[in-house]
Amino acid sequence: MCPLNCRNSITSSVNRYETAARASEVLGVNIEELDRRNKTAPVHRKGGAIDVIAWQTGTAHLLPRLIGTRKKGPLFLTERKARVTLPEADLDPDFGRARLSYRRAAELLEHYTATEPGGPWTLHQLRHSQLTHAAEDGANTAQLLALSGHTSVTSLAKYTRLSPQALARFQAGRDPARRRKPPRKSGTT
Repeated sequence: MCPLNCRNSITSSVNRYETAARASEVLGVNIEELDRRNKTAPVHRKGGAIDVIAWQTGTAHLLPRLIGTRKKGPLFLTERKARVTLPEADLDPDFGRARLSYRRAAELLEHYTATEPGGPWTLHQLRHSQLTHAAEDGANTAQLLALSGHTSVTSLAKYTRLSPQALARFQAGRDPARRRKPPRKSGTT
């Protein structure tokens, strides 16, 4: 079985990619805040705004293994008990383990993706990739702003650079010649 650090890394990675949320937003989620049926959770966005992130089936399948029997407290935890005094909100009430920090989440992701194609990956690459893929799949500006938590199109622009292949697919799909009916074969009615 994958150790806790591995489960943290995998679930956090899938969740970060699927939600396109900032790492600090995902790491701040608590178990009792999860709406598992609707695959959503509230997050504190940059600037303090409260918003909702939504995930897909990949995260939904991984969450039960990560949570186990826990009912409340931080979703992502360190493997050991906290060695320093932390606010109660950052501790697992049953085992005293601390909320996973950004630094440790980044280390774990880099460690567990080091042998993957294009690895090791960073937390920010996951966010960037999801937003780019969503743009390439046709998400509009309003959808990309909601997905990313950005309030400015200017801030969003750096995440939505289409690949040459995506641009070619987009143009091919809009080509008027493609929309014309194909010519009829002679001898058919």
